[in-house]
Amino acid sequence: MVELTEGVGLAPKEAPAAIKQSKNSLVIGLPMEKAAQEKRVVLTPDAVRLLVNNGQTVYVESKAGELSKFSDKEYSDAGAKVVYSSKEAFDAEVVLKVEPPTEEEIEYMRTGACLISALQLGKQKADFIHALNKKRITAVSFENLEDKVGGMPVVRAMSEIAGSTVMLIAAEYLSSVNDGKGLILGGVTGVPPTEVVIIGAGTVAEYAARTALGLGASIKIFDNHIYKLRRIKQLLGQQVFTSTIDNFTLAQAIKEADVVIGALRTEKGRNKIVVSEEMVAAMMEGSILIDVSIDQGGCIETAEMTTHEQPVFLKHGVIHYCVPNIASRVARTASVALSNIFTPILLQMADLRGAEEMIFNYKWFMKGVYTYRGSLTNAHLARKFSMNHKELQLLLAARY
Repeated sequence: MVELTEGVGLAPKEAPAAIKQSKNSLVIGLPMEKAAQEKRVVLTPDAVRLLVNNGQTVYVESKAGELSKFSDKEYSDAGAKVVYSSKEAFDAEVVLKVEPPTEEEIEYMRTGACLISALQLGKQKADFIHALNKKRITAVSFENLEDKVGGMPVVRAMSEIAGSTVMLIAAEYLSSVNDGKGLILGGVTGVPPTEVVIIGAGTVAEYAARTALGLGASIKIFDNHIYKLRRIKQLLGQQVFTSTIDNFTLAQAIKEADVVIGALRTEKGRNKIVVSEEMVAAMMEGSILIDVSIDQGGCIETAEMTTHEQPVFLKHGVIHYCVPNIASRVARTASVALSNIFTPILLQMADLRGAEEMIFNYKWFMKGVYTYRGSLTNAHLARKFSMNHKELQLLLAARY
């Protein structure tokens, strides 16, 4: 393209860079999180740029990334279409959220669209499932989504962040500033180290244990799976106290503990209470108890869900911290981690021309699906809500 300039003749004029067009384009929606305690966003501007350069269309609701320190300008510069209402952001083939949508937000969605978000089973009701099925939405949960090698990428990433963060939270509430026991988390020469009990031996426990050991604390790890206890000892690279969960040993450890971390993941859709109210009542006043698994129902009897605005409450003189989305405390780090997981999935989905082909071609993606074209497909949810369900593989077989 050229234009005439006075006294100069012909001069070249810059043309905008061409964006690759794809026959397999997806329309992706990124609404703003309305929950007061949620600060994360699923896609960063860099991820949006990659998607747009590969022919996808991305609608980002204004201020969706603000609490993770990503501006509308960054998204716009990356090629996203910034929209100014939730209704526009939800009007997409694939909607990406952190918190599960409300029933009102589900109404904004296209019939037959795909929703990728957290499920947060601990606070869900049957009406949520009915609303999804009414719109024939294919819903995929963060908690159940697997990767090609059978791992759970979102759970793993958020657990790593939560485990690293949880000991820093404990340090805050042990301090005199927050009316705690007035202890340093760890230990100094001549002073006995802080006693930390970790219930569970998964990813949260691993990263919490690393942090606690690095600070000099004394830790005890409980789990009913011997292979998990063996694994965590190997990963930590040192001899630490480990035990299966029996009431006497656990009760004694909790009684002496300064910090108790509940990090047991639900099995077969059911949470298991292992710390009774009696055990909590026996703890020292000013101790801190953190239930990381509260979003799945929790593993501590006295735990009740709290928020980032009011994160703690006192019961039996023990400080309880029961925020379901601890990773949101470090929203930018968590957002980058989520974006790294979902960007390649979206590109694969675009290549296959939609979510349905992803389900049909990849069993690891299928594991995350809990509603499909008007049917509940998750047996654990069906039992929880006393609803009928259909096996997803049978539904997919029936389409041909």
